[in-house]
Amino acid sequence: MPVPILKQGGVLIASIQAALSDTDWEHFRRDLLARSGDPKVTGVIVDLTVMDVIDSFASRTLRDLVLMVKLRGALAVIVGIQPEVAFAMAQLGLRLEGVETALDLDEGMELLNTSLKRKGGDA
Repeated sequence: MPVPILKQGGVLIASIQAALSDTDWEHFRRDLLARSGDPKVTGVIVDLTVMDVIDSFASRTLRDLVLMVKLRGALAVIVGIQPEVAFAMAQLGLRLEGVETALDLDEGMELLNTSLKRKGGDA
């Protein structure tokens, strides 16, 4: 299932709408990385609001995706991690080290804007 990726100014917003298979995660990662290479893209937000389960592959893919986006010159924020998902991830030892997170899209945009201003860019 393709993940919609919208562009708002210099920010790509990817909203995951349903559970993804490992193959879907790989396609999503490839698509988002390709689009994040646009010089006008300064930030990426991945919205997980509707996800009620995140397995180790998805967690690892998200962590790697944030690093890859950063290597492409943009900043990334994961938003919308549900309390049950956060609890399960902590219990299973799944970590998102080095990954910026926010409660929702608004906070994610604010976090990106603040980080970009410190870096000297614009969202």
